[in-house]
Formats: sequence, structure tokens, C-alpha cells
Amino acid sequence: MKITIVGAGAIGGYLGARLALAGEDVTFVARGPNLEALRTKGIRLIEEDGTERVAHPVRAVQSMADAGPQDYVLLTLKAHQVAQVARDMRGLFGPDTAVVTMQNGIPWWYFHRLGGEHEGRPVTMVDPDGSIAASIENERIIGSVVYPASELIAPGVVKVIEGNRFSLGEPDNSKSERALRLSEAMTRAGFKSPVSTDLRGEIWLKLWGNLTFNPVSALTHATLAGICRHPLTRELAAGMMREAQTVAERLGVRMRVSIDKRIAGAEAVGEHKTSMLQDVERGRAIELDALLGSVVELARITGVETPRIDAIYACASLLAATLADRGGRLEIRQGD
Repeated sequence: MKITIVGAGAIGGYLGARLALAGEDVTFVARGPNLEALRTKGIRLIEEDGTERVAHPVRAVQSMADAGPQDYVLLTLKAHQVAQVARDMRGLFGPDTAVVTMQNGIPWWYFHRLGGEHEGRPVTMVDPDGSIAASIENERIIGSVVYPASELIAPGVVKVIEGNRFSLGEPDNSKSERALRLSEAMTRAGFKSPVSTDLRGEIWLKLWGNLTFNPVSALTHATLAGICRHPLTRELAAGMMREAQTVAERLGVRMRVSIDKRIAGAEAVGEHKTSMLQDVERGRAIELDALLGSVVELARITGVETPRIDAIYACASLLAATLADRGGRLEIRQGD
């Protein structure tokens, strides 16, 4: 099975390393020091228990055209990075190539094969000019919800923090042969990779936390535990979740856990900095529109008022724009 990883970072490296070690024909698309490390040393995976494994040699390319047509393309970039590579991805496509989208938040294809009054509608916050949808046909899409946390600690070196579950799902909720075939390959590689018949429900369940804790942490520089234990931000989080739940329910999604349980789960993670806070501290672009702007868009489509989500989105958007304009980053450091 020919599989290309577009985005050989923390998650892409984790997936590609295990799949290569399981005997799949894996190609990494990378650049810079990461590309050089993959070509010369392969990819080193440090598992959750500290076990180290190296997949070497592995194929790594900078140009997707050099990889040629694939069976599956695992798209592991962040949502705001996809438009930059979408057109070049066509070099990876054969007639039956499937593209597995592994971004957090609402995907650009959300309304594809959903049925109902919004069938086929684009999500403009995620794909403003339609260039992603124009380059990646919806018929190629297999969705995924990514649960693990991992870190690219050096070029070609990935450390697993926790988790091994990657849910897969077709936009029409069917258990297709292509999705089952990929699920089997990922299972052989040591992942839990069920084919879901309610992938949008899983998307919303994960997004429920991300749309709340990520931007609030970016604005306050607080950890998950800090947000959940401070009464005012705990209530803000619950209010944002109530608004998002109403949007999801208008689109036919039923949340399978309570708001209190979801917040308790975040609190249990402890003094953890969200990925968005880490990006603010490192001066990186933040994954805001897929996580929050898209929910604002869906709220307007469904006629739901979301004053808390709107306010946090406005403030986080200004923070992101200010940091980008000034080429800066923002971090709270312990005083002398």
C-alpha cells in the first residue's frame, strides 16, 4: 500500500514511522532540516513508554510530484497550512487516491454528503477562496479525528506524549472498502483506527474542547487546569460549550457527554498548555479559523446566537493579527 504523509511533523511523523515499520510503502513530504534528517537517518520514534524505534531507510521528498500517484495521502498539516499545498498535492493523485484529512476543527468539506438543506455548502472560514476544494475533489476525502498528542523534538525525531487512536470516516457515514482497508493497515501498525459511522459527532466532541480552551488559554496564558479552576473562566467555558452544542444540534449532531464531564476531563489533564498557547509563545500562526471562526460561520448559517464565542473569536483574532504584524510572540515569564 502506497501512503504519502504530507506534513512530516509530530502527528505525520508518528503515523509514518509506525506505518513504515509495519511494512507499508511510506513517503514523507518534508523540507529543510527535517527532510535532510529523514533522508540520512530515517525517522526515530520514541514511544509513550520510552521505547525507541527507527524506520530507516525511508523515502522523503520535497516535491510531491517526485512521489508519484499514491493509494492514500495522509494530510497532517494544520488547517491554515492546507491551502498552501493543496494544488501541489495533485501530483500525488491517481484515479483512486484517497485523501485523509487530519486537521482539528470543522473541515472544508463538512457539508459534503451531509444531506439536507446545506448539502454541498462550502465552509468559507476554512477555505475562503475555494482553492482547497478546487484542488482536492470531495470524492477523494476520508475524514479523521486525531486523538494522540506527540511532539517533533528534533529533525526526524518524534516523541509520543499519549494516545494512539485515529478515527476514520466517510463523509456519507458509510463503511467503505477503502476506509476499511486503511483502518486495517493502521491497526497492523499499532493504532486504534475504527471506521466511524458518526464522524461528525466525533469532530464536534473534540472541537467542543478545542474551540473553548485553546483561544481562552491563548488570551490568558493559563493552563487547562487554571481555566477550569478559576470560577469565571470555567463559567465562560461552559457558556461557550452551550452555544456550540446548540449549533451542532441544529446540524443534527448529538453530543454524547455532558458539559460538566467535558470540562472535568480537561481539568484532569492538569497544568497543560494548549497547542494554541504554545503557538502564541513561539510566534507561530494559530489555528483559529478552523477551531473557532468556522463555528461562528456555522452559527450564522443555522441562526444561532453565540455571543461568548463571537467575543472570544474577535479578541483572539486581534491577538493573532497583532503578533503577525509585529513578527512577535507573547509569553509570561517568571519574574526575577
